[in-house]
Amino acid sequence: MKLVYKNLDKGCGSIKVIPDESEDMWHAYNLICEGDVVTASTIRKVQTESATGSSTSNRVRTTLTIKVENIEYDTQGCMLRLKGRNVVENQYVKMGAYHTIDLELNRAFTLTKPEWDSIALERVDMACDVTQKADVAAIVMQEGIAHICLITSNMTLVRSKIDIAIPRKRKNNPSQHEKGLTKFYEAVYQGILRHVNFEIVKCILIASPAFVKDAFFEYMIQQATKLDQKIILDSRSKFMLVHASSGFKHSLKEVLQDPAVVAKMSDTKAAGEVKRLETFYTMLQCEPARAFYGKKHVQKAVDALAVETLLISDNLFRNQDPIQRKEYVKMHDDVLEAGGDVKVFSSMHVSGEQLAQLTGVAAILRFPMPELEEDSDADDSD
Repeated sequence: MKLVYKNLDKGCGSIKVIPDESEDMWHAYNLICEGDVVTASTIRKVQTESATGSSTSNRVRTTLTIKVENIEYDTQGCMLRLKGRNVVENQYVKMGAYHTIDLELNRAFTLTKPEWDSIALERVDMACDVTQKADVAAIVMQEGIAHICLITSNMTLVRSKIDIAIPRKRKNNPSQHEKGLTKFYEAVYQGILRHVNFEIVKCILIASPAFVKDAFFEYMIQQATKLDQKIILDSRSKFMLVHASSGFKHSLKEVLQDPAVVAKMSDTKAAGEVKRLETFYTMLQCEPARAFYGKKHVQKAVDALAVETLLISDNLFRNQDPIQRKEYVKMHDDVLEAGGDVKVFSSMHVSGEQLAQLTGVAAILRFPMPELEEDSDADDSD
């Protein structure tokens, strides 16, 4: 995301940005809240009446400023749809009239907030940092099914789903099975060429049950050699073959927890999220008095300055209730102020989906707090 300008004074003000890649729309979705003011170019249908009384309808492009009342995130179209009332005089739209603005890639918009909290400012810095890129790709597959995914620092994007029926292997006629497999491998191979940016990606995981991954990798290298596709041959060291229980997206969870994968991805942010969550689960099993989840218990630990690592979902910062949103922002800031570490998980990342199952907020403590366990027992008995 390109930052055109930032004009903030004592917590209020505006920024103008240009989203230039798909992940920037996710950042914009996290930045814009109900009640914020957005200025952007949009198309409005305008009716004009001639001197003879006939009316004509034209679509005109104009710049509108609306106070946001509703936000929709279209992941397929890669756009944000904002609905709200016009708050700045415009020749085509009356003051107070409703309008919907579509925020799209490579189209600038200005965001004005009455209060820029630490989470929003952190999000702007993250979005405008050119080093934040999708540096991991993953292909999870089984015979006939494959998902090609890009793992960015904030989300897991399924770029392509390949589903091809493969005839069963028969003793009398094995050729049909082989033809089906070849067709499937070719579709996956072409999907990788189309969706993986080899200049940015540092690690490409190929995961499957049994030997599907090995057979596909062998096919891919043979094809690349045959067609002299150097982009594949030069990136051979980036590929890593790992076990997965199936060819579906949920298998990424186990793939990303594999110690060999963690070591390979050690310099990516995505690996950091998976590692922190794995540490929390281990602590929950081995030292339950030092691992808690849920707002009530985590808040008590924060108040006691006991939190070493706070794991929190960005979904909580999009809470429509401004009071609750401020409570989570304060929790985030209090932990940092006390010298703790905070990891904000993306709700569109595979690790963020796991954290959501634990209420979206969890904490690893510096020291045991058995009294919180007693509170849990008391709640259960009630």
